[in-house]
Amino acid sequence: MKIGIIGAGAFGSALAVAYGHSGLDVALWARAKPFERNYPPTVSHVSNLEDLAGSEAILLVLPAQKTGVFLEENTLPDAPLVLCAKGIDAGSGLLQSQIAAAHCKAHLSVLTGPGFANEIAAHLPTALTLAGGNAAQQALLSTDRLRLYRTDDLIGAQAGGALKNVIALACGMAIGAGLGESARAALLTRGFAEMQRLGVALGARAETFQGLSGLGDLALTCASAQSRNFAQGLAFGRGNGHTGGTVEGLATAQVAAELAIKLGVEAPITAAVAEVVAGRASLGEAMEALLARPLKEE
Repeated sequence: MKIGIIGAGAFGSALAVAYGHSGLDVALWARAKPFERNYPPTVSHVSNLEDLAGSEAILLVLPAQKTGVFLEENTLPDAPLVLCAKGIDAGSGLLQSQIAAAHCKAHLSVLTGPGFANEIAAHLPTALTLAGGNAAQQALLSTDRLRLYRTDDLIGAQAGGALKNVIALACGMAIGAGLGESARAALLTRGFAEMQRLGVALGARAETFQGLSGLGDLALTCASAQSRNFAQGLAFGRGNGHTGGTVEGLATAQVAAELAIKLGVEAPITAAVAEVVAGRASLGEAMEALLARPLKEE
C-alpha cells in the first residue's frame, strides 16, 4: 500500500522513514531538498503532487500558518487527508481541520500527540492520537513502534496540540530565566487548566485533554530542548532572540490570547506569553503580573 506525505521537514521526513520501514510505499513531496535522513528504499522523493495519486492517505506536514495558502493554491489527488500541523491559524483563528474543510472535500483526520521527530525516525516507541480517522486508517498509520489511539474529538485533539506549544514557551522562559523547576511545574499545571478551559470553549471535550494529544504532548514539550517551542522559550528567558525554524507557539500565542478574550476564558499564562513574544512586556514584567494575581481556589 502507498501513502503520500506533503512536507519533508523534520517531522514529515521522520514519518516517511517510519512508514517506509514498516513496508508502506511512501511518496514524500517537497519543493526543496528533503530533510537529511537515512531513507529506506520504499521512500520516493517527488516534487509533483500528481505523484501522490493512488495513496491510501495523504499526510499534510506543513507549518500550520502555511496550510491555508497551500490548499488554496494546490489541488490534491483524491485521498483521505491527515493533518499533522499543531497550530491555530493567526489570520482567521481557525483550527487546521476548519481551514482544510474550506479548501477541499477530502475526508479529514488529525495526527497529533507526543512524538519527537528524531525519535520516531530512530524507531523508538511512540504513541500518538488519530482524531477523526477510522479503524482502517488507524491500522494503516500504526507500526510496530508507532502506536495510534483513536478519538472522534477533532477539536480537542487539535486544541491540545496547538495550545501546549504556548505553555511550552512559558516553561522554557522560566527555566531560561533561572526561575527554577518549581516555577515550571506551576506553569505546566496551571497552563494545562488554561488549555482545557479554552479548548472546551472552542467545542472540545474536557476529557480529551487528559490523553496523548493534551497532557501527553504537554509533558513532552515542556521538559526537553528537543521541543522547538521549549527551546525558543529558553532563548527568550536567557535574553536571546528567535532560534529560527518553525516555532508554532509564537503565532498561536497571539491568536489564542485573542480567542480567550473573545470567548470570555481566563487564560493569564497564555496572555503573558503573547505579551512577551510580541515585545509588549519583558519576561520580568509578565512574571510579576502573574504573581500579583488575586489568590483563589484551585
